[in-house]
Amino acid sequence: MAGLRLAACAAVAVHLCLLLSPSAAVRWLSDPAPESAAAAGHHSYRTAYHFQPANNWQNDPNGPMYYKGVYHFFYQHNPYRATWGNGNLSWGHSVSVDLINWSALENAMDPDSSFDINGCWSGSATFLADGTPVFLYTGIDADNNQVQNVAFPKNASDPLLREWVKPSYNPVIALPDDVVHDNFRDPSTAWLGRDGLWRVAVSAGLKDGTGSTLVYRSKDFRQWERNAEPLYSSGDAGMVECPDLFPVAGPGDQNGLDYTPSNGSAASYVLKQSVMVTLSDYYVLGRYDDAADTFSPVEADNDCRTWQRFDYGHVYASKSFYDAGKNRRVLWSWANESDPEADYLARGWAGVQTVPRRIWLASDGKQLLQWPIEEIETLRKTRVGLLGAEMNAGGMNEIIGVAGAQADVEVVFEVPSLEGAENLDRNQLLDPQRLCGEKGASVLGGVGPFGLLVLASADLQEHTSVFFRVFRHDGKYKVLMCTDLRRSTTRADVYKPPYGGFVDIDIEKERSISLRTLVDHSVVESYGGGGRTVITARVYPEHAQTSNSRLFMFNNGTGAVKVSKLDAWELAPAKVNVPGDGLITHGSMRPGEAY
Repeated sequence: MAGLRLAACAAVAVHLCLLLSPSAAVRWLSDPAPESAAAAGHHSYRTAYHFQPANNWQNDPNGPMYYKGVYHFFYQHNPYRATWGNGNLSWGHSVSVDLINWSALENAMDPDSSFDINGCWSGSATFLADGTPVFLYTGIDADNNQVQNVAFPKNASDPLLREWVKPSYNPVIALPDDVVHDNFRDPSTAWLGRDGLWRVAVSAGLKDGTGSTLVYRSKDFRQWERNAEPLYSSGDAGMVECPDLFPVAGPGDQNGLDYTPSNGSAASYVLKQSVMVTLSDYYVLGRYDDAADTFSPVEADNDCRTWQRFDYGHVYASKSFYDAGKNRRVLWSWANESDPEADYLARGWAGVQTVPRRIWLASDGKQLLQWPIEEIETLRKTRVGLLGAEMNAGGMNEIIGVAGAQADVEVVFEVPSLEGAENLDRNQLLDPQRLCGEKGASVLGGVGPFGLLVLASADLQEHTSVFFRVFRHDGKYKVLMCTDLRRSTTRADVYKPPYGGFVDIDIEKERSISLRTLVDHSVVESYGGGGRTVITARVYPEHAQTSNSRLFMFNNGTGAVKVSKLDAWELAPAKVNVPGDGLITHGSMRPGEAY
């Protein structure tokens, strides 16, 4: 059949019991373009459309903002080496008009003052009442204490904000007596209360072992006083960091909300914490009391490790911002390397940011949904489409016509029958990652596993599987989503676990589930159930150094699965870190925002 290739499966070699059977009622729709070899010459793990500096180390996203028609992204950066080193970090700075293509500017801040001489650590950007942006950030001072500082643009009329000034009166928040000297950091975006006072949240590890998020108030952004009650406090999770507090619109409303006094305590809020002991980001919905400056989770434990996850994979230190240009809330997250340090030192770079994601409250009001920003679609070129494919038990089809190392794949799976769903016990329900390890893509199931094999070698010795599996528990059905890295590379020195999370959908009612996967050389980002569950992974396939990667869809369940729709695009490279302001021109800015 034109455009459809059935690939033989080396079952013994890769332990994938996927027996091929031709699928009936299959129709491929392909743009008139030859199969691309865009990945053939890309013999490294460097990404093509994810944000990363030209070289050296990056970690936490800092102070993202939209100002005078320009997106600004700041990030923790070691400008001298591809490692974190001793933590003596700068704030890297890049600008964009679309959040996809970026111009690299000089560092916004370097550790050059007594109050940050040992590192300009994470922080946030806030717009003052007159529209001037200001940084609140953590400095590591000459005594290695963590203190909070401010910085202002030297020329606020410059849309590119090339230079920043640190007042000599820093620090504006000194280390409290009851806080461990190296556990006081990451000030949030500040917000203005109805009483006219600014608030900011700061992570703190108290000397009694409690992990807290403290609130400070100020009338002038210079003198700050600590609130009597913390925004968050728990002795269970240990030190939490990189706090983020923001309002969300009503259920199903994709518009974003900024921090405004009119939101007050009436709006639903999200509190996010990054937990050091798990290296994961957790969030909870709740109510913020703007009089007491306290936060009350809705139907959630105070131990933030029991909250929902932004991402069930390999990301940390996420940071959101309100995009006034498109009235949306956008989330950034850092995905660090998981191969040996010697490897990324040899490459000369380490760390990527996930594709920026739009986030909003789901229609049921129970969780946030995440989706790649629409601008990523401007990179789509070659397209392959499929309608009405029946994936029989053990079936696998190769998706050809797009570069397997640089792709955007959207697929909808229909589940005709749930009769074969396996039973799930309570302990398995509590640990989806372990369950993905026990029930991998090679383990024959009832309803699933079905999904995608990405970054696969021709002989399937290497592949990353992204898939769903349906279970039965307590009279209801549970959908498990996994990204399994255990066969992503033949290298033994790479961290390659299975990742997993449950997808909160009513599969009995819907009888279908969607999957979108973005593939970018060493990054695999997958969105299940319309963005209800997201898993990001870093992968290092050896075959990518010498040959193209391939894409497959598969079904290793005993029952048939229908692929009602599949669209796969090859993605063009983004222009990332073009020197200077070459991508920021008068014509590229929106009306009324040119300078």
